[in-house]
Amino acid sequence: MIRLFRTSLVLLALSAAPALAIDPPYQRQMERLAEVMGSLYYLQPLCKAGTEDWRVQMSELITLDEPDEDRRQRLAGAFNSGYTAFSRFHKQCTPASREALGRLLLEAQRLARDIHTRFAE
Repeated sequence: MIRLFRTSLVLLALSAAPALAIDPPYQRQMERLAEVMGSLYYLQPLCKAGTEDWRVQMSELITLDEPDEDRRQRLAGAFNSGYTAFSRFHKQCTPASREALGRLLLEAQRLARDIHTRFAE
C-alpha cells in the first residue's frame, strides 16, 4: 500500500511539472544570427557604414518567430552578447573594425538565407 502511495506521488509530481518547450531545429542558427546582428548594431554606426537599425530588425525577427519567453530571452541575450563583445575591443573605427563589419554582414546574409531556405514554411 505504501509503495502504491509513493508511486502515485511520483506520478502526480511528474504530471504537475511544467512541460519544457522543445527548441525548433533552427534555434542555434537563430541565436548566432542574433549575436551577429548585435555586433552589427555596434559596429555599423561606429564606422558610419550604413543606416540599418539592427535592433529594430532583431525585434521584428523575434516577433515573426513568435518564440516562447525562454527562447525570446536567449535571442535577446545573444544579441546583447554580440554588441558587448565588439564594444569591448572596438572603440573607434579601424581597418579591423571595417573587416569585421564586412564579414559579419556576409555571415548574417548567409544565416538568414540558410534559415529561410531550410525551415520556412
